[in-house]
Amino acid sequence: MTESVVHISSRDNPLLKELRRLATDNAAYRKAGRIWVEGDHLCSAALVRGLRPAVAVFSEDFWPLARVEYAQSAAKSVAIPASLFAEISGLESPAKVGFVLDLPTDTALQPLAASVILDRVQDAGNVGSILRSAGAFGFRQVIALKGTAALWSPKVLRAGMGAHFGLHLVEGVTEPELDALQVPIVVTSSHQGELIQNLRLPKPCAWAMGHEGQGVCEALMQRASHFARIGQPGGEESLNVAAAAAICLHASSL
Repeated sequence: MTESVVHISSRDNPLLKELRRLATDNAAYRKAGRIWVEGDHLCSAALVRGLRPAVAVFSEDFWPLARVEYAQSAAKSVAIPASLFAEISGLESPAKVGFVLDLPTDTALQPLAASVILDRVQDAGNVGSILRSAGAFGFRQVIALKGTAALWSPKVLRAGMGAHFGLHLVEGVTEPELDALQVPIVVTSSHQGELIQNLRLPKPCAWAMGHEGQGVCEALMQRASHFARIGQPGGEESLNVAAAAAICLHASSL
């Protein structure tokens, strides 16, 4: 590695203090306007989408071995002792590289985009999984209503596995703000609507996925133009919301 790097050894360094906040506080990114991602997979996914990190952070023992494009793409590179990297890591086995990325500033709702609406989906793993399905099946906008897990929180970022970087994410949306959406809203339920395999799905559309326990709220149900039912011949009462989302979004992509 021939790129220049700044070595930091004090745990009281302002950058490291910020990274600890970003790595542990689900809402810290909103105030900072930046996010922290760690590990080869997420860093590589960011670069593939053309993102340039504000800061690339390396464990000192990894710095000489790191991919040269990590440092070349960053405005600044820093190396810190492995013990300090472990303090800011959210992983059981700390990674040896991470990026500080600027939070996207274009968060206006896109009226005609194929979308996923998250209505108070609270589990970070579910939200991240739904983001992955959205990206895989061509839904480029995810709209999170208030009460949904923070889309750029550390756990959702890890669960999303890089899907964030290819999506247009809009969060903190209130139900009346959905007036701007000009594509039909489709709601799924295990108890009402036509079987999804028999339904002529509108394209593009917006799939609404609801709270893990309560489902889609009544106000959003009133906005729906279509209701889809996922058949469960095995007799289970309901599906996990992330599993239901994958089925629905795949059906829309056929």
